[in-house]
Amino acid sequence: MKTLVIGASENTDRYANRAARSLLQHGHTIELVGLRTGQIQGHPIQTGLPALTDIDTVTLYVGARNQAGYVDYLKQLKPRRVIFNPGAENPDLSRQLKQEGIEPIEACTLVMLSIGNY
Repeated sequence: MKTLVIGASENTDRYANRAARSLLQHGHTIELVGLRTGQIQGHPIQTGLPALTDIDTVTLYVGARNQAGYVDYLKQLKPRRVIFNPGAENPDLSRQLKQEGIEPIEACTLVMLSIGNY
């Protein structure tokens, strides 16, 4: 199962960075998309809307006002679920994803991993 982290950053204080490292620590395969290129533990941070396949979960670390550019991308990726981390909640996008058969979840990826329900 592959997870895409949207909002990835090399800054180790950012929650997206912590989540990426925790996902790796828990044995998950990751893809990273952010505003700037870089890397997290050897995994490249891509910019824009890279062509990706086999994405099971997308975990969002961008606020609702910055999500507009990702709406069609998320639908095209057809993940099983999209996790809206604290600060990324977006009822309108959640509704749109549900209509596409994608499960929106308002939760914290870090907490989900730490309690074993990811």
